[in-house]
Amino acid sequence: MQNELNVAAVQANLIWENTQANLNSFEKVIQEIDPSTDVVVLPEMFTTGFTMNPQNVAETMEGKTVQWMVDLASSKNIAIVGSVVIQESGNFYNRLVFVHPSGRVQTYDKRHSFSLAGEDEVYTSGNEKLIVEYKGWKICPLICYDLRFPVWSRYNNDYDVLLYMANWPKPRILAWDSLLKARAIENISYCIGVNRVGEDGNGFHYNGHTSGFDSLGAQIAATKEGQEGICYVTIDKSIQEETRGKLNFLNDRDRFQITD
Repeated sequence: MQNELNVAAVQANLIWENTQANLNSFEKVIQEIDPSTDVVVLPEMFTTGFTMNPQNVAETMEGKTVQWMVDLASSKNIAIVGSVVIQESGNFYNRLVFVHPSGRVQTYDKRHSFSLAGEDEVYTSGNEKLIVEYKGWKICPLICYDLRFPVWSRYNNDYDVLLYMANWPKPRILAWDSLLKARAIENISYCIGVNRVGEDGNGFHYNGHTSGFDSLGAQIAATKEGQEGICYVTIDKSIQEETRGKLNFLNDRDRFQITD
C-alpha cells in the first residue's frame, strides 16, 4: 500500500476529431512528466474533443488509442486514464479507460449522457460504476456530466478519491468549480477534476480550471486559467482517514439503491 498518491492531471487544447495529432501531443507531455507521478489523468474524449460524430472517429478496444495507452503506461510505469469514443456491438460509447502499468485495462461507460448536446441520441449510457484498486488506493473515475448527479458518485465505503474528466465549457465553469468542491465535502473524499482548454469544432470555448480538492473542500492544486499545463496533486491517505475518523458524517448518510 502507498500512503501518498501523485496524480498528474493534464489540461490540454484538444485538436478537433484528429486522433493521431492528439496522441502525438499527449505523448510529448507524458514523456516529460514528473517521474514521481503515479497516475496521469487526461480529459474527456481526449483524442477527439466532445464530438457528436462518433462514426467519424470511433475505435475499438483493440484500436490504436487503447494500445497507445497500454504501451505508454508500461514504458513510463504509470497508470493512464482518459475517455475515448469506442464502438462495440453496434453501439457507440463515451468510455473511460483506466490502464495500469501492468497492461491491465478497466473501463467505465459514462452514465449520464449530456442531452443538451444530443449525447443521449448517439452514445449508449453505462449503468455500472467502476472502482479501481491501484497502489493501495480505491479510485472512482467518472466523466463530465456525471459531476452534476451526486447520488451516482455517493461514497459507500468504496473509494478514496474521485476523478472527473471533462469537456466543460467556459460559460458554466462556476458550476464545475462549485460541484467539484461539493463532491469532496459531501463524500469526505479527495476530488480531482481535469478539463480541457481552447475552442472545439462547434465553437465552444473552454478555460480549464483543472484542480484538486481535499476531503474538507480546500483547493490543494490548480492550473492557470485557460492555459495548457499539468496540475500535480499529491493526496495523502492517512490525512483523509484521520479526517473521516474525526468527522463521522458519513455514518449518517442515506442508504439507497439506484435502479434503471
